[in-house]
Amino acid sequence: MREGVDAGVNTNLTHENKRFAAPHEEVEHIYLTDGELESITKLDLSKSPRLDRVRDLFLIGCYTALRFSDFTAIKPENIITTSTGARAVKINTFKTSQTVIIPIHPTVEAILAKYENHLPRAISNQKMNKYLKDIGEAAEIKTPVQITKTIGGARVQTSVPKYKKISSHTARRSGATNMFLAGVPSLAIMKITGHKTESVFMKYICIDEEVNANILMQHDYFKPKMRVV
Repeated sequence: MREGVDAGVNTNLTHENKRFAAPHEEVEHIYLTDGELESITKLDLSKSPRLDRVRDLFLIGCYTALRFSDFTAIKPENIITTSTGARAVKINTFKTSQTVIIPIHPTVEAILAKYENHLPRAISNQKMNKYLKDIGEAAEIKTPVQITKTIGGARVQTSVPKYKKISSHTARRSGATNMFLAGVPSLAIMKITGHKTESVFMKYICIDEEVNANILMQHDYFKPKMRVV
């Protein structure tokens, strides 16, 4: 709108009113559970080398919580040994130019060994997203996902199988969410994801009401108290 005003093709200045607010609608994001990732890991894709390579790159993202531009750029020189003797991925992130060091998960270790630390060349994000849906369907990740949209001013809800919502960005959300559910401190995960505040980070974590309730039930506050007789 402002560019239109500057170009002289628009004279409507309503958008400059302090009460003007651009429409915003929350988008449903998914993450893949440890069980679903295990199903993808165990898929026999030997007859489809293309899907096999996409699957392996995706799993790297799922266990590092890196962005697509970063987990597809890992090279042998990014694999380091820390002062404690543990292997880790050290990379300067493309978007924020932040250096992160991420411990290597056993699944990632197996994939690196498979390719002798030379990961497959990345394909376009668009093609990867298409192939990931094929992989998700083959792994039978079909839990219904509710999609809510506003169409013509009315809220419309539909349901699709979960595999249809898998994309390369699902890897990053899955990594962060599964680390959080495993009890990794938020601040430690934020060192990887690059989130500056915990409030923004928590919006990134994909936890529905039932999962949140299950976490709460593990807390001592919700456990039966022993009565002294």
